[in-house]
Amino acid sequence: MGSYETVIGLEVHAELLTESKIFCGSSAHFGGEPNTHVDPVTLGLPGALPVLNEKVLEMAIQAGLATECRIARKTKFDRKHYFYADLPKGYQITQFDYPIAEAGLIRFAMAGEDKKVRLNRIHMEEDAGKLVHAGAAGMSGSTHSLADYNRAGVPLLEIVSEPDIRSSEEARLYLETLRSILMAIGVCDGKMEEGSLRCDANISLRPVGSETFGTRVEIKNINSFRFLQKAIDYEVHRQSIALDNGETLVQETRLWDETKGVTRSMRSKEDAHDYRYMPDPDLIWYHVSEAKIQELQDQLPELPAAQQARYEALGLQSEESSILVNAPELAQLFEDSLALGAPAKETSKWLTGDISAYLNQNETTLADTALTAAHLHELLQLIDNGKISGKIAKSLLPDIMTQSKSPAQLVDEKGLSQISDTGALQEIIDGVLQANPAQVEEYLAGKHKVLGFLMGQVMKATKGQADPGMASQMVRQSLQNKA
Repeated sequence: MGSYETVIGLEVHAELLTESKIFCGSSAHFGGEPNTHVDPVTLGLPGALPVLNEKVLEMAIQAGLATECRIARKTKFDRKHYFYADLPKGYQITQFDYPIAEAGLIRFAMAGEDKKVRLNRIHMEEDAGKLVHAGAAGMSGSTHSLADYNRAGVPLLEIVSEPDIRSSEEARLYLETLRSILMAIGVCDGKMEEGSLRCDANISLRPVGSETFGTRVEIKNINSFRFLQKAIDYEVHRQSIALDNGETLVQETRLWDETKGVTRSMRSKEDAHDYRYMPDPDLIWYHVSEAKIQELQDQLPELPAAQQARYEALGLQSEESSILVNAPELAQLFEDSLALGAPAKETSKWLTGDISAYLNQNETTLADTALTAAHLHELLQLIDNGKISGKIAKSLLPDIMTQSKSPAQLVDEKGLSQISDTGALQEIIDGVLQANPAQVEEYLAGKHKVLGFLMGQVMKATKGQADPGMASQMVRQSLQNKA
């Protein structure tokens, strides 16, 4: 790859968090029984006319403002014609020459270096339906396909970057940053596994130092950050080998086969004229006033870059702050805990560590647990005041996540309070030292590493309920008394 430069541009499709679809009143929610979120407009029945959902226009403007775009003062919709079973009308309503937003910028850091990727445009459009292929081997081995139009007409933003990206890692970081912005402003939930955020990657190679773009290949519908990197790396490798062998690359659309770890050809790549764009005669021009833009600008929340900088000013590591910023539920719990007086670093440590691990292992979300900011704050207080150890706190976490009981109540019910009675603890320590005379002799002979073994025996004898600091000090003192 030393002789080639990789050139990447991404087209991101983000489903908007509206109650209804872009041009009709049917539900835009994910899921549901097939073909239950439909109406005459969705199905393209004769005489059914579209009406723009005003919320879609507002969300599109806010996405443009959050990504430093220039907002169009007038905009319109067009018809993009192609024939496929998931498109009931035979055309998609989208925007061609008057998009709602243009000339934006996505900023992020990579390996300590500030990166900027320009946005070409953001435009509004409707999603297509979904084909369900019946058979043992997906599309290629299916015996028939069924059409579900629940997704048809769900509002989308297509966010198109300039070809400024030069590596798969840079592409991933760009997409992560864009996703965090869309989630922060509340226009998209970012659930790639549900298809509410999808990415097409345009990839080409050119000789190092050349200003002429190579032949572009598009990889469609990538639905995870990991697959994005893998697909780009594979395609760069495939193209470089082809060029080294003197082959001529063709402009085409390819699919990422996650099972085999390869891209495979889907169809030759169409150009704009192949879609026969035309203004949609059923939809009017839309004019956006300066006052409306300012109103929507004022409604924008704190953006991820500012939020992450604020967290790092509280003492969080960049990795921790990044996790919180990219997980709005965790960030909100973090904010709520801080408002109650919880320490920032310890709260972040629990949220990005044990709590995140619990959510991942149990494939659940914070909303489906019993954890509250008050309970998290109380748990940290129990550790800080020495009533329980960090180890006991970790063992309590599953109960805290599933039961609507306070951590203090659970500690009392389970009898997990730390032993801080020096008399009771001394009795246990004396028993441990008496039961391990060889290790005591080793310590007295200067082999102080054996202290760890003796402390382990004390913690075992107390079922982890001894105050570790107090126990360590008392073990040392007891050993010195034997010298």
